[in-house]
Amino acid sequence: MNKIVKSPEQAVSDIPNGATVAIAGFGVAHRFATALICALRDQGTKELTLVCNSLGDAGATRGQILAENNQVKKLIAAFSVRPGTPTASEEQIASGKMDVELVPQGILVERCRAGGAGLAAFYSPTGVHTDLATGREIRTFDGKPYVLEHAINVDYALLRGYRADTLGNVQFRGGSQNFNPAFAKAARVAIVEVDEIVEPGTIPPELIDLPGIFVSRVVKTTHVVDGKAWRRPQRRPADQPRLYDGKPALTREGIARNAAKLVKEGTYVNLGVGIPTMVSNYLEGRDVILHAENGVLGYGRMVTEEHEIDPDIYNAAGQFVALKPGASFFDSVSSFEMARGGRIDTVILGAYEVDQEASVANWSTADAKRGGIGGAMDLLSGKGDLIIVMEHVDSKGRPKLRRKCTYPLTGKACVSYVVTDLALLRWDGARFVLDAVAPGFTPQEVIKLTEMDVAVAPNVRTME
Repeated sequence: MNKIVKSPEQAVSDIPNGATVAIAGFGVAHRFATALICALRDQGTKELTLVCNSLGDAGATRGQILAENNQVKKLIAAFSVRPGTPTASEEQIASGKMDVELVPQGILVERCRAGGAGLAAFYSPTGVHTDLATGREIRTFDGKPYVLEHAINVDYALLRGYRADTLGNVQFRGGSQNFNPAFAKAARVAIVEVDEIVEPGTIPPELIDLPGIFVSRVVKTTHVVDGKAWRRPQRRPADQPRLYDGKPALTREGIARNAAKLVKEGTYVNLGVGIPTMVSNYLEGRDVILHAENGVLGYGRMVTEEHEIDPDIYNAAGQFVALKPGASFFDSVSSFEMARGGRIDTVILGAYEVDQEASVANWSTADAKRGGIGGAMDLLSGKGDLIIVMEHVDSKGRPKLRRKCTYPLTGKACVSYVVTDLALLRWDGARFVLDAVAPGFTPQEVIKLTEMDVAVAPNVRTME
């Protein structure tokens, strides 16, 4: 049963116009089936429905190049657009040429897992009380609301593995399993691009992450990507503070340092993208285990030195990280089982807004078709503390601590703490309490820049 095909072009040659194609991979440059994607672009197949985490930035060798070639009619993804990165897909979505179904990241893989398991639908707590649940069936189980989610099946899946044998058994490396197993199981035809093809028996059975029964074709990659060369630029240096009335607030690093102080010992913690990722640098030596949605448990600080970087070891923001003793890897289905199942003790996320009812908005500033949900909604459906880290006002000077969120909600009544570049606020069960302010600022100055009603603690501290 030899599943090897000679070339990426041959592997995708029968994908017809109108097909539904899942594209696995995480972040911007980590383990995408680049040769298969390019072959599909060059083939010119039209009217595609793509299922993926996101299409990527302009020019990225991901689904975005298919959008740039006008091959995509519909997108089913956790990210449709990203702030500050204009793309062909964003233009097509705005003009109505590309339809969009935004899906929380964990629900996306779970719907594909369900499709592969022969299940028609399931109920999930993710997304309840948000715009995504509008018009959907909601049922209550044990006093808690759940939204009905339908399984996803696809015609083809384009996957990327480390190595495979001729029987189609696939081994992934490091934190690069991500969506691959779920997408493979949901597909009628799963095509895997790998670095190395070996004979059966070469990969020990315990190292096979995707059994060959789920794989239709295997092809050796023709694209060599230097994963170490990729870096995600920061929108502003982490050590450059914003000025308020001429006075410097905390830096982004300072926000992360103060958030790290709120993390309890002996806990599992998930860090979102942006400022939250910096928190890992301030947890060294602590009894804390970090969790990343792409499938890593037990990572540590971010690394930048060439000798420290492993292209397959990265956090949910795609930044390279070090591993701690006892770390483990898994796929995105398992990752979100940990989140929705209540195994994560603390989640630290960025946000656009938090309101005085402890609700948070962090995925869209426009509408339900244009934004980036990522894994936030799934993470909030667990039972842990939620710490929001962000600057106190937005780029136009508008308050981000609102009476009521003006952007679509990510989660309702779920925030435990807010750490900004000016303040630390704690939810006491009925309202936010101002516990600390940045050096050089008074509580009155902070409240002046805050729209929500805030109580002031008797002894307001100075943040580090």
